[in-house]
Amino acid sequence: MKKAFAIAKWEFMEKIKSRAIIISFFLTPLIILGFSILPSIFAEKDEATTEAIGVLDDTQNYFSSLAEKLSEYKLEDKQPRYLVVNLYKSGVNIDSLKADANRNVVKKKMEGYIFLTVNGKKETVFEYRSLSLGNFNDYKRFEDCFNKIRRLQEFKKANIDTALVSHLLNNIEINTVKLDEKGKESSADFKSQYFSSFIFIMILFMVIMMSGGMLVRSLVEEKSNRLIEIIVSSCKPDDILKGKILGLSGLTLTQIVVWALIGTAFAGQGLVLFASFQNLILLLVYFILGFVFYTAIFVGVGSVVTTEQEAQQITGYLSMITISPLVIMIPAMQNPDSILMRVFSYIPLTTPGVMILRLNSAPISTIEIAATLAELLLAIYVVIKISSKIFRIGILSYGKMPSITELFAWLREKE
Repeated sequence: MKKAFAIAKWEFMEKIKSRAIIISFFLTPLIILGFSILPSIFAEKDEATTEAIGVLDDTQNYFSSLAEKLSEYKLEDKQPRYLVVNLYKSGVNIDSLKADANRNVVKKKMEGYIFLTVNGKKETVFEYRSLSLGNFNDYKRFEDCFNKIRRLQEFKKANIDTALVSHLLNNIEINTVKLDEKGKESSADFKSQYFSSFIFIMILFMVIMMSGGMLVRSLVEEKSNRLIEIIVSSCKPDDILKGKILGLSGLTLTQIVVWALIGTAFAGQGLVLFASFQNLILLLVYFILGFVFYTAIFVGVGSVVTTEQEAQQITGYLSMITISPLVIMIPAMQNPDSILMRVFSYIPLTTPGVMILRLNSAPISTIEIAATLAELLLAIYVVIKISSKIFRIGILSYGKMPSITELFAWLREKE
């Protein structure tokens, strides 16, 4: 084991000095933070000025109420968000009015315009016309305002008290309270649970993808320059395998710590999503075991590939399996105790991701947690044994990648 630790130290020091790792340590989290923060900054800048919005109301029933409702939206400096312009002119053909409105939009005299008319089926047509798809917040506001006005007008026609209707139309939002197995209450929100689970799985995916890819490329490089032969001459293949797994695990742990520090420094108290993590210790256990499991697979796979192209193909396939829990993310959080989710919980390739989702969504029995952990530990042991046998022969094999038959032959060989 002493030699395994020596290899782990060498692997750690060699990788941490490389430019790729330095870039990964600092540039990757900055890119992630940039993608997270910049869209909201740009979205805020979109609402920094008042926009001219036309209303072409062929029904002549909604303009005044729409203008009043939209005037309630303000910018940060208390200026109106929208300048509402009446485009309807009595006695002028509606097609001519639409053509004029279209020209004004094209000339950018206004951002866009709302068009209201009644079709042949006596149904109200509600459209927003602009040069681009526009701002989704604008669509939502226009739609909400129009529907509130339309409902109130219909209720007035039916002689129903509009004040009562307005009161009844105010939605009361549901507050979700999560209970654990002992009945203890805690506040919960699907959005925060979803994004916190998403963050955990994405971090797992990223560290496996980057670290695993780095490991496979490292093995290919060591085989190509015959460095692996020198290492094998002084160490047992098992020591090399254990050392590489330990060194890569230490490197990944350091990487996660650096990312956490950078995230905390930039976001500070804004990291409210992490407050929604439930069973954080267990989540970390599944995270670490999942990483070790996939690393052991990468070691076995990396020992049989001989070219950079083969390495990229293999790591690509494994990475897709790693991120597969995202496909079932919403059903897993909505029905964490379904039969399908329980089945995925006992498949080693999906156990870490699915259990992270389930633990962050609903209380899981102690027996099931113990069973999945035991299954994952057993899977890690089996994979390491298999990878060790493949590694023992694969690191000194050159030429084309071995076939499935040859791999089974390697596994049957006695140590």
